[in-house]
Formats: sequence, structure tokens, C-alpha cells
Amino acid sequence: MSSWWSGESSPLSGHDDLMGWFTARPAGPPPLRPGAHRWAVVDVETSGLSARGDRVLSIAALALDEHGRPEAEFSTLLDPGCDPGPVEIHGLTRERLAGSPQFGDVAPQLWELLDGRVLVAHNAAFDHGFLQAEASRARRTLPTRERLCTVALSRRLGLEVPNFKLDTLAGYWQVRRGTAHDAYDDARALVDVFAYSADLAWRLGLPLPLVPSTAAPEVRPFPTAWVKTPSPWHNPGPLVRGKPLVQGMKVVVTGETTTPREELYAALEAAGLEVMSSVSRLTSVVICNDVTSSSGKLARARSEGTVVVGEPTFDVLLRDVRAGVPKQQRGSQAPAGVVPAPSAAPEAGAPVPSTRSAKHPPVDRPRVAPGPYARRRVLVVGGTHDEAATIREAVVARGGSAAVVLSANVTDIVVLAGGEGDRRLERARAAGVAVHRSLDEALVIDADGPPSPPDTLVLPRGGVVDLRDENVWTVSASWAAGPVGEVDVVALILDESGLVATDEDLVFYNAPASDGDAVVLSVDGACEQSVRVDLGRLPEHAQRVLVAAALEGDATFGDLGAVELSVDGEASPLLGSTLDAGTSERTMLLAELYLRADRWRVRVLGQGHDHGLAELLTSHGVDVA
Repeated sequence: MSSWWSGESSPLSGHDDLMGWFTARPAGPPPLRPGAHRWAVVDVETSGLSARGDRVLSIAALALDEHGRPEAEFSTLLDPGCDPGPVEIHGLTRERLAGSPQFGDVAPQLWELLDGRVLVAHNAAFDHGFLQAEASRARRTLPTRERLCTVALSRRLGLEVPNFKLDTLAGYWQVRRGTAHDAYDDARALVDVFAYSADLAWRLGLPLPLVPSTAAPEVRPFPTAWVKTPSPWHNPGPLVRGKPLVQGMKVVVTGETTTPREELYAALEAAGLEVMSSVSRLTSVVICNDVTSSSGKLARARSEGTVVVGEPTFDVLLRDVRAGVPKQQRGSQAPAGVVPAPSAAPEAGAPVPSTRSAKHPPVDRPRVAPGPYARRRVLVVGGTHDEAATIREAVVARGGSAAVVLSANVTDIVVLAGGEGDRRLERARAAGVAVHRSLDEALVIDADGPPSPPDTLVLPRGGVVDLRDENVWTVSASWAAGPVGEVDVVALILDESGLVATDEDLVFYNAPASDGDAVVLSVDGACEQSVRVDLGRLPEHAQRVLVAAALEGDATFGDLGAVELSVDGEASPLLGSTLDAGTSERTMLLAELYLRADRWRVRVLGQGHDHGLAELLTSHGVDVA
């Protein structure tokens, strides 16, 4: 296959963590294992981070056959006629883009290359979402069948890397890089990263994390003449009749309008007002020209006692908008590079969910100093759920980490009754992974001095740690493939009373992004979902972001097995945890990011409930009717 890698040393030289998984040192990217899939490796450069409002400025797509051999390629700059955004990152100035085609002009050629293929991208939900939005603007449907995220694949493989950025993975695999944030150069590098990663997944017996294109609702862009921007003003509350508007007030528009909707939105934002898509107790005023309408928004406004006015009245109010109060920056984080000390004991007055389990009580306090099993990662096969959970808890209590799948960083496998026939054992033994019949046998400590501390904190249920001085965090949940059906991960933005204040504060399958993309849900494979939280974009009322999971039908977390949780910053991982106390529960609270004493912290929860998702949402103020 086409490769930028060349040289006399192996791309795996220096990677002792991987060498056991290869019978010979590959001289370059290996061919893909033959299968039913053809691939399209894609990268886009954009004017911002929101597919609903920002635009694609550059795109590259490289088509590969079933073996990973190049078949065709396509790349172009695009000129959507908007502000190109972070020029310092992608280098795409207005002058450079001037005269380039628009997306609709190149769509037929791009569609021919993508048709029927699996879209491969780094942070695939991002690229896929932008392509969906551009397709919607061009009145087209994206022709790819499935997508594959190389970030999710790399995380699943357990690569020993500080983060999963493309540059980091390219360096890990010794893939030659071109210019970073150049769509074509990034796509070329990603071809080789994907080839190495897919080959290692095959050796580990891990299925590739393919996601159907229909696994998330279509991204619908904002009207072309208006892109929502975060309000810089504190919300002063509801409008009082006879009083003027104040900057920061939240405005909802429902029904037909005389002024084109995008022009009306732009005028509202220009005046310092915040446009919202749903009515809540935080809404200041609703604009509606037909008060007899059966609109759900109008009904909610009446129930909340929100002022409703027509356009003519609002036009008068818009002439006198009083100055607002700027929002204050919240959440002072620990300085970058400082490793925060974890604690399991919550502060007085902090909301503390019960994590009590009769069979698997939570460990009282996470270990700060490295335990005797630091840097050991143990996979348990066979046995009952309770037997496997007991071993995993013992591993974590001694400073190690528990795996739910066979990944490249697994150091030990414990085989319990019924696990002898597990097909992974032969692969693991061939790769030099130690296989044991008991925990005591598995975790004999070498007498080479104290173990070095792990790079990532391992926390038990109830463990708490301060977040570093970063805004963007990703909470990922993964589990082993099994007989359980759909797993739905949800995120709730909660106010000081522990309730969801607006419809936009519930993030789930059918609404995978909150207002302003502060919280975004991504389906990264059949056995992994993640929630990306941008603390700097959270609404002013946000005090907690709760991440939970629910199972469909009668399935329980005892059936699903252990859930592996990770919390990662953009620069490096922060913590990992294995939630293993599930028995009859159908929903489980996984983790929460919460504001306490002006600092953002994260708590591992692992609290299960026997009720379903609807009951969980209702308990946090969501109307599920």
C-alpha cells in the first residue's frame, strides 16, 4: 500500500509493549486483512468546532480497497464565504480560499469516491458530522455506510501513548508526517496509522469499532445567514411586563415570523440577547405572533409564566435594551503539569451518591502512592461475574488496573473456571502475556525495588480528583462485546438543585449535543461511547455534568459485565476506573464533573439502579412524556 514510512529501522523498534504481538518486525505498514469493507480515509479542516454553524474549508479523501491498497484520491480547498476561523492552526486565510469551489460544486466527485465505503477519520464523529451538515446544505445524503474512529481504535488497543492525537500516533508508529492540519497530509499519515492499528486489532482478536452511519441523528446546520455564538452576558432572569429588555436575556421564537428567522436571530444576538431553541424556567421571553397556536413551546411558556409577545411589540422592546452584567469566569483549575492528589472522601455538603454494594463494597480511598501492582493490567476470563469482579477489585485496590478486553497493554491474564477455552489465551501466550490460574499466582511482585507510579490514576468507585487547568475533557465508557443489546450513554447538565434546567441540557442519542456544543455525545463503536465536555462553554447555571448509562429491555449490568471508564484531557489522560458492581441494575451513574469551591472536580460513581432510563431522567427534572 502507499506509505510515507521509509527507513532501515522498524516502526516498532523501541516498543517493547508491542513486539510480542508481531512474529516479525514489519518493514512498513502491513496490508489490511481481507474483508467485506472498502475504506475512505478522510480529513477535514474547518472554520470552528460546531458542525451546525461552522464550515468545511478543506477536505481530503483517500480510497482504499479491501487490502488497504490505494484506489483513488480527492482533495480540494473550499470557499464557503465565511470567516475561516483559527487561521493560526490551519493556515487557510480568506485570500488562500478565494476562488475555491463551494462544497456543492465538488459533492458529485466526492460522493463517487465515498459511495459504499467505511469512512475512516481521526475523531470520526467530528469529520462525519461536518460532512453531514455540508451534505444537508447541498441537499444531499452522505453515501458512506459506516464510520471508524482511529482515536477509539487506538484507545481500545491500549497503546502506551501520552494522548491520542494524530501527531502522537504517527510518532508512535514512526509514520512520516507532512504538514499538520493540512487535510491531504493528515489523511496520508492516517492511512498508515490505520493500517498498523487494524493489524494489531486483528492480532489481539479485537473487532474494529465500526459505527453505522445511521447510529446518530443527522446533523442539521443552522440557517446559513446565522450562526449561534455563546452569550457573554449573565442571564438577568424573566422579562417583567412594562420593563425593558436586558442583555443576556434568553429569547425563544416559535411559529411563523414576519422577519426571516435568520435575520431575526442575528438582530437578537446583535442586541446582546441569547437565542434558545426550547422554553424552560430560565427563558426570559417568547416571541409568538399567534397566541392561539397549539405550539408546545407556547404551552410550556404559559406553564412557566413566561411573558409572550408578538413581533411588533418585541420590535419596540428591542429599541431599548439595557446593559447586562458580563459572565464571570468560573472554575480555577490546578496549574498545567501538576498531578492532582485524589481523594475518596467528598467535601462536607457535596452531593454524594451512595455506592454501597453488599457484594462489592467500594474501596475506601484510592491509593496515592504506587501500589504493589502498579503498571500491571489484568484481564480476567471465565468464572462468575462475582468471582471476576472480586479479582478486579483486588487488583485496583493494590494499585493495578483491570481490563475488560485483551489489549496490547495487558500484562497478566487470570483464568477462572470455564475460561480455559477462551480463544484469546493462545494469542496472549504467543505474545508473552503471563497467564495464571489464580490472583495470588498472577500478582507475584518482582523484587526489583518499588514499582514506579502509573502515568494514569486508577480510581475506585467514589474516588475524586481535581481536574487540571484544561477546559476540554472526555469521559469514555467501554465494555466487552456480549449478548446484551443496546447501551445508551447519556449526559445531563445539572443546576445547583440537581435538576436539568432546559431541554438542551439533556444529551442523548437523539440530541447528541447541548447548546453551544458544551457537551457532545459520540458513539465510537458497538462497545464504546464518549462524552466530550467543554467547561468553558457550559451554561452559567451548570454545576454538574452527570454521565450515565442505561440498558434496553430486561438486560442488566450483571449481564453486561465490567464497564471501563476513562477521563482524558486533550494533552494526556487523567484517570481510569473499572466499574464492576453491577448485578440487577438497568441504569448506572458512571461519573460526574462538578463545581465545588470554584474548582472543577471529577468523581467516579458506579452507582446502579434497578429502574430504567425514563425514571433516571425524571428524577433529574426531565419531562419524558
